[in-house]
Amino acid sequence: MAEKKKFNFYRFILHSLGWRAESGVAPEKKCVILGVPHTCIGDFLIAYFFYKAEGGKARVMIKKEFFWGPLGWILKAWGCIPVDRSSGATVVRSVISAMEKEEGDFHLCIAPEGTRKPVKKWKMGYHAIAKAMNCPVYLGYFDWGRKRVSIGERFEISDNAREDTDLIQKKYEEMKLTAKHPEKYCTH
Repeated sequence: MAEKKKFNFYRFILHSLGWRAESGVAPEKKCVILGVPHTCIGDFLIAYFFYKAEGGKARVMIKKEFFWGPLGWILKAWGCIPVDRSSGATVVRSVISAMEKEEGDFHLCIAPEGTRKPVKKWKMGYHAIAKAMNCPVYLGYFDWGRKRVSIGERFEISDNAREDTDLIQKKYEEMKLTAKHPEKYCTH
């Protein structure tokens, strides 16, 4: 007799919305997963449903202004990390500290654009975190045009954050991804 598959709520939601997962979760205990293109709050929901559907738990950095009342409790339960964007260095140090303390898996999702507005030069905090934790970076994406989501390819960072970020932006440009709001997404 065939084994009955367990119902997966997150996979059901993802598929009901028309999305297809193109990968599983990252195999490493600790890693940084870039989330591109980030042009709407819906990007977070798609990424969250995807990672949960695949059996993972990812941490996501979200601006602290979203952490009020019941929404704050929900976001914390989902593994979201409130960040004060007024000081990039403080954000990076606090995330590195949290990753060092965590004994289990710590898959950190970051939008390198740092905002939902169009940005030509992406932020490099992801690089400092990955370098400090000696963990890989994945070029994760959510493509609203084709409705596909993935952790993407593994990218080995060097000691040069600016060169790596420029190369990563070029790789994303070559992917020809469609953002939810295309006018807000630029790779160069």
